[in-house]
Amino acid sequence: MAGGKLPPRQKMIGMMYLVLTALLAMNVSKSILDAFVIVNEGLERTNENFDKKNGKLYTDFKSALDKDPNKTKPYYDRAQKAKKLSKELNEYIEAVKKLVIERTDKKEKAVADTISLKYVDAKDNYDVPTEVLIGSEPATPKSGEFTALDLKQRVAKYRDEMIKLFDDKKLFLPADKKDMEMKLKGGLDLPDGVENGVKAGWEVVNFYHLPLAAVVVNLTALQSQVSNAEVDVVTKLLSAVSATDFKFDKLQAKVIAPSSVLIQGDEYKADVLLVASNSTSNPKILLCAVDTSKNDGETDPRLNKNDPGKEIPVSGGVGKYKTGTSATGEQKWSGVIQVEKPGGTGFNYYPFAASYIVTPPALVVSPTKMNVLYVGVDNPVDISVPGYAPELVTPNITGGSIVPDPAKKGSYIVRCPKESKEASIGVNVKQGSSSKPLQGNFKFRVKPLPDPIAKVGGKESGGVLTKSLLLASGGVAAVMKGFDFDLKVTVASYTVALNVGGEFKSASASGYSFSPEVNALLQKVKNNGRVIFEDIKVRMPDGTTRTLPPVTLKVNG
Repeated sequence: MAGGKLPPRQKMIGMMYLVLTALLAMNVSKSILDAFVIVNEGLERTNENFDKKNGKLYTDFKSALDKDPNKTKPYYDRAQKAKKLSKELNEYIEAVKKLVIERTDKKEKAVADTISLKYVDAKDNYDVPTEVLIGSEPATPKSGEFTALDLKQRVAKYRDEMIKLFDDKKLFLPADKKDMEMKLKGGLDLPDGVENGVKAGWEVVNFYHLPLAAVVVNLTALQSQVSNAEVDVVTKLLSAVSATDFKFDKLQAKVIAPSSVLIQGDEYKADVLLVASNSTSNPKILLCAVDTSKNDGETDPRLNKNDPGKEIPVSGGVGKYKTGTSATGEQKWSGVIQVEKPGGTGFNYYPFAASYIVTPPALVVSPTKMNVLYVGVDNPVDISVPGYAPELVTPNITGGSIVPDPAKKGSYIVRCPKESKEASIGVNVKQGSSSKPLQGNFKFRVKPLPDPIAKVGGKESGGVLTKSLLLASGGVAAVMKGFDFDLKVTVASYTVALNVGGEFKSASASGYSFSPEVNALLQKVKNNGRVIFEDIKVRMPDGTTRTLPPVTLKVNG
């Protein structure tokens, strides 16, 4: 359908139509055509819902026009044109639909114009719809009014006319037109396809040698696409009425700084701006002590009225403040934005206050999963240095290797060989064109992976399960219980033993699944009997092979 989101009901109808079309291709019984009636009726109800939604949008548009005619009229006029274009195309599609029914079912025009698909007798007729819409040669479909080729051309013209409604750059944001182009082209493009293994036009794929029932459903679905396009266009036009407005409800001073925590020796920078100001307004911004509670705009908030304060540069309504960071700790600063009132009758005042922290260089390394590193697997760690962007930080390691994680900036993957007992991570940071190491390294303990535990049917050793669940479990699993890493342990082999008629029998299997011998043996287990899975060998992610403790289960039921 069209670019907007479809309701669940219409998605279900579309799925039913695809299934029915596939069944027809498989030469399913003629009675399956009756199911197209259900799909068509669902699409007709969907079209009625589109009409109701469009009616509500046009009512809202009329209300907006009554409230502010000068601003709304250009958009309202375009909405009325969209309404006219959509009505004309949907009426033409309806006329094509009635003509096909009239010719195929040999009904009088007055009857064909009102008959429901349910009461059409020739729903399975392929020849007449093809002759009406395509002609005898699919390679050269016939043209003219009420043909599939003419319908395709009208839809393309309608799509282009609807897109043109958004051409005025004074009325619409660039994103509005781009969004509508994507939706309308996505919903109303009629792509070519393949018919009997040969490339064919849209008109042939959708109407050639299809039964009347399918042709009618295709036409009703196309009406849904047109109505949905109308909804998308009118909704966008209505929202665009106020999309380019500037809405102000409060004036307030704001301080925006890239960072409030800096490395000693770095330069502190911040933007000071009056929210809701425009690029042609350059207020005076003064650094001074202020009472921030006096923020009504009328009262001068400066604590010392005799202190003129230090003025900072302003460009495009934004103050540019910078200062050195020779001292460490919290640094506070404040001031006032002074704006001339309209008509030059005085000033409005808007106080601001901010602070930032200057710290000596420090390294922060945070293990993503645990406080140890494990041998032979990917250990994720996050590394950051306050005041430095991730791309300016280069880590190094002893006792292993470290590489960037391509999925996330500031994240790395560490691997440690089996001989490692400890790993130490440090970093270099880039300053300008040079790089310097930071003092202090973060040390990790390096440990081998813990042993997994074996489970059968989700049960550990000592568990109880029924015989049917035991057989249905299908094999022996090995899991890293309570381990935060997402690791896969592969079961290599195991042996099953149980008491059969007073004699212990055993069978072996390779891999996770029960072997035929194991399955045959498990069939013999008695109620309240015990099954022992032993000599369980697993291959670990670190490349080692380990033998796990046996799993003994009681079979009850």
